[in-house]
Amino acid sequence: MQLKHVARAVLGTVLAAALGLASGCGSSNSASASDNGSGSSGGKIVVLSAENEYGDVAQQIGGSHVTVTSIISDPNADPHDFEAKPSDARQIAAAKIVIANGVGYDDWLDKMLKSHSSSDRTVISAQQVLGLPDDTPNPHLWYKPETMPAVASALAATLTRLDPSNAKDYASNLQTFDTSAQKYWNALDTFKSTYPNVSVAATEPVANYLLDNAKVNIKTPWTLQTDIMNGQDPSAQDSATQMQLFNGKQVTAFVYNEQVVSDLTKKYLAAAKANGIPIVAAYETMPTKMHYVDWMLAELKALTQAASSKTSTDSIA
Repeated sequence: MQLKHVARAVLGTVLAAALGLASGCGSSNSASASDNGSGSSGGKIVVLSAENEYGDVAQQIGGSHVTVTSIISDPNADPHDFEAKPSDARQIAAAKIVIANGVGYDDWLDKMLKSHSSSDRTVISAQQVLGLPDDTPNPHLWYKPETMPAVASALAATLTRLDPSNAKDYASNLQTFDTSAQKYWNALDTFKSTYPNVSVAATEPVANYLLDNAKVNIKTPWTLQTDIMNGQDPSAQDSATQMQLFNGKQVTAFVYNEQVVSDLTKKYLAAAKANGIPIVAAYETMPTKMHYVDWMLAELKALTQAASSKTSTDSIA
């Protein structure tokens, strides 16, 4: 498990105790089962996602046949400071389907699931769907363009198994989503052909999968990115390298995680702005009033504006 997520794993232990109580309690939450934990609410299949980007995809695939709740959904909060509530325990106890990221990003959810095991629950992990090892270095899988179509396919198959009478709806919804997701691939292709020599600095590897697929050169040392991701201070040498990228105007843009901020990241941000380097705001949690593909396209639009006109995008939330 990555060091940055230790606090969240501890919170999972706290929730484990809550689950013992929640399993015997009723709930007024819309995502909780109304029939003693059967995994349905008002005739709908209850789906719980760890992060709202996965919840959005679940809603698009399940449509009117599902009730979806996402535990982490605030794009203005540090997701690593997540504080569990008793309602989270009740929701996981009631869920028929649970969707997680995996690779250590939401280990707290694993603890919750183990504390309320159910042979009648299906867990869909992006990590497992993609066949990734536990030591995958970058856990921000939702920026990979292949991730959500794979998760959507697994979800459609699960919903069809649980609810075969609505199989045609799930198949149609999956096709619609796949068509929408193709826009992300197309936008990546357009960017890398239009802007072949873009380089960036970054605070951490939150958007690196997008950047890699857009053929962007990430000049920030990997060790600095992972140190910040894991809540550690980067080495003096790495930090000096980062500052030289700004002071020497060696990068096209600065990809800045708007949700994980510290005095050090603010120092980098100030240096980028002082040297006229445009900012590209990146997020770990899907901004509100957006769907998943809209979010990825917005990130690419921000990168395009930085490359084409040196325009900053300080927020897309």
